[in-house]
Amino acid sequence: MTDKKNLTEALKKYFGFDTFKGDQEVIIRNVLEGRDTFVLMPTGGGKSLCYQLPSLLMDGVAIVISPLIALMKNQVDFISHLSEQEGTAHFLNSSLNKAAIDQVKSDIKSGTTKLLYVAPESLTKEDNVEFLKTCRISFYAIDEAHCISEWGHDFRPEYRRIRPIINEIGNAPVIALTATATDKVRTDIKKNLGIVNADEFKSSFNRPNLYYEVRPKTKDIDKDIVRFIKQHPGKSGIIYCLSRKKVEDLAEVLRANDIKAQCYHAGLDSSTRSQTQDDFLMERIDVIVATIAFGMGIDKPDVRFVIHYDIPKSLEGYYQETGRAGRDGGEGLCIAFYSYKDLQKLDKFMEGKPVAEQDIGRQLLQETAAYAETSVCRRKMLLHYFGEEYDKDNCGNCDNCLHPGSKIEAKKQLVIVLNAILAVKENFRSDYIIDFLMGRDTDEIVAHKHQELEEFGAGEDEEPKIWNPIIRQALIAGYLKKEVENYGLLKVTAAGKRFIKNPQSFMVVKDHEFNEDEEAMTAEGGTSALDPTLSAMLHDLRKKWSRKLERPPYVIFQDVSLEQMATDYPVTLEELKNIQGVGDGKTRQPYAKEFVDLIKRYCEEHEIERQSDLRVRTKAKDSMRKLKILQNIDRRIALDDIANALGIDFEELLDELEGIVLYSGNKINIDYFLNEIMGTDDVSDICDFFTGQENDDLEAAYDEFGSDFSEDEIRLVRIKFISDMAN
Repeated sequence: MTDKKNLTEALKKYFGFDTFKGDQEVIIRNVLEGRDTFVLMPTGGGKSLCYQLPSLLMDGVAIVISPLIALMKNQVDFISHLSEQEGTAHFLNSSLNKAAIDQVKSDIKSGTTKLLYVAPESLTKEDNVEFLKTCRISFYAIDEAHCISEWGHDFRPEYRRIRPIINEIGNAPVIALTATATDKVRTDIKKNLGIVNADEFKSSFNRPNLYYEVRPKTKDIDKDIVRFIKQHPGKSGIIYCLSRKKVEDLAEVLRANDIKAQCYHAGLDSSTRSQTQDDFLMERIDVIVATIAFGMGIDKPDVRFVIHYDIPKSLEGYYQETGRAGRDGGEGLCIAFYSYKDLQKLDKFMEGKPVAEQDIGRQLLQETAAYAETSVCRRKMLLHYFGEEYDKDNCGNCDNCLHPGSKIEAKKQLVIVLNAILAVKENFRSDYIIDFLMGRDTDEIVAHKHQELEEFGAGEDEEPKIWNPIIRQALIAGYLKKEVENYGLLKVTAAGKRFIKNPQSFMVVKDHEFNEDEEAMTAEGGTSALDPTLSAMLHDLRKKWSRKLERPPYVIFQDVSLEQMATDYPVTLEELKNIQGVGDGKTRQPYAKEFVDLIKRYCEEHEIERQSDLRVRTKAKDSMRKLKILQNIDRRIALDDIANALGIDFEELLDELEGIVLYSGNKINIDYFLNEIMGTDDVSDICDFFTGQENDDLEAAYDEFGSDFSEDEIRLVRIKFISDMAN
């Protein structure tokens, strides 16, 4: 056995480190002793060293099974730089030609190669299996081992074939490594790899340097992201999106706003992906917009932010992806955008899959929703999910802890929950329990005859939204446990049963309510940086000009324009053009200069330090579409013909026209089309209605004219009215 001194000397010799990190030394000794080993270590904890160092010290070649070619290449390059001997590490995959494969096999046979990286697909090829049978295998390392579990966030069926192939090649110790795994996933990994008695090493999941925040996902999300990146200039970041199209679109938006960004997804050819990855590592670009295909094994310690454009499918995936931030222990901002609509969309994607797979997927989604909606410390919530308790009441580094909500006493309500779960024999999930508490006689409750139980409807006098936070916080407090392998059934713990007999104070904080239209949040938490004093002054100035010009206030500037002025502080007419709803036409109006002069005076008096221009420029193809629409209107082409020519429906064309007039502040003339489809008096009546309104509320117009005109006709007249009056 290698003694402590010799092992430390080997660490210094090969890797240049003086001391081991965390459990690295004891894990390496376990591998050197030939024992099966399971390593659960967060991203940045130094997992790779746990198999790299022993492979260099043992006879034979270690086979490292890894899911990504890019990861293999990075690690082989890394080992090659450490070793004086060429060929110490190799990879074997589909990217190699025959000559390269022959060189790899020759180096292995000669004993030069100590580490061989293979994808599971390559490992199962018959000629590779036959060759490896003739080699001395020191041990097998299965990296990203969560891929073997259908309960894991990145399940890959080919990983299930690893154990049978190991048996065929020849038995040797196994070390399985992963950065994220719940108890259920850990059990699944060990069972499928045939290492149920493996020594297990579990590091803490807590990354104190990471800041966690969830923001509402609004229609202005692109702008929110551009603003965030501009506030952190030159810093490296990763933005995760669920679809390839969104990855490409967002990368284009960022580039249009002078942010050095590239997209990365599995649909790109390997050379493009490799180049993008190198550009990111070499800091030729600052931001990668990617699907989850990016990041596994990327050894970039100074990623300063990870943004989730879409809420992830599981908390395991979220944890691993956020773990790519701040691996050097420095700043790591983890921002996720959440919309209940996105959750519904992900749920819908599961339709058509096997029932068991749907059930697992929906449970994982529910856990993600619980994390997003909770007002509890996000760190506490995450660590609890991975079976780790976090004792602090306030971590001081998440949005919920920096801006805590007020707590309410829920001792009585928790007793009601615990009794309800026991009444239905601890055999149901939280959504069923809530329906039962609220006295909802759903088909499932009636089928079980639970509406006949005394506890049915025991919570119907309470606010319905209180039950989810009570259940979630009771799980964290240890009064309840969730049996994940049994479809998330809720069970009352011994502590929960004691609570029923002797209730103590149980303070809970209500969940966040995510309104699709609410303002985005800042990195420091809270609502967007709207200056309320300046906002009030701008509204007063708008009223003054409204009376002077005898026009509705929203015709001068819409509310959204005033809000952005009170956030971005434009002090010149040129800067005013960057405000939503303001175009060249608006800046030529007599009142425009008075607005910027007011803002300038306010900034000087209050010593406001203004941010730089944060206007989100649109993608080139979006701009081209708007240009084509404007050109066709100038040529007096019928609007329905314009829609057909662009391959969009009429409603989408109206959306574009509203954007041009309302949000870009451009003037257009669609009288030629309105005169064809509506009478002049009808148009005047609808315009008069909008003139008399405090705001341009379409719903009110539908109520007034809906029986006489279609929604499209009312929208068209509103577009004309705003264009004529405001621009």
